[in-house]
Amino acid sequence: MAAPNENVLVVRRELFDELGSFHGLCFEPERYLDKFLARGNNHFLSRATAENDPTHKQIIPYAILASGDRVLHYVRGKKAGEQRLVAKGSIGIGGHMNDEDESLFAWDEAAYRAGVEREVNEEVSIETTFVDRIVALLNDDTTEVGRVHLGVVHVFRLAEPKVQKREAMITNLGFLSKPELQARRENLETWSQICVDQLKKLLA
Repeated sequence: MAAPNENVLVVRRELFDELGSFHGLCFEPERYLDKFLARGNNHFLSRATAENDPTHKQIIPYAILASGDRVLHYVRGKKAGEQRLVAKGSIGIGGHMNDEDESLFAWDEAAYRAGVEREVNEEVSIETTFVDRIVALLNDDTTEVGRVHLGVVHVFRLAEPKVQKREAMITNLGFLSKPELQARRENLETWSQICVDQLKKLLA
């Protein structure tokens, strides 16, 4: 749930366009993240401002938890922080990068990685060993939510499918195969639809 005075990590939309804006997934994340996470190229805005400011992109880690060829899926309940996504299915765990660890100073890669770990741990408890890898960036300017967010797609490769929810907004938690996810595609949030469509490449 968003704190009332939460400050969230953003980059200028202009910088994204300079580096080469795109729609969908880009499998060259380092080309962007090296710039986005360079000090001076990111800063914090109040979330209330950022949600309605298309001149900035909020950086959102989007962690796909995979065990073998099955991926964690859940449905966002009524307590979800982003009300525009309530009742939508999702395969992404994560949320806004905020300033609770770093005061109002911009982030570098180490701070970003620590923030990702904190965000994932707030939502779920991973009860097995895993390897975290950044595999893509995700952008979708066709929706109101997408215009002000930019996803960093992580794949957490789990040794076993052992995950428990920690937040009330997560419901119907379970590991599903690609055919099972495709059968639910129309009920997925847009970012998850984009990821499911290229799931084989994301998990490669």
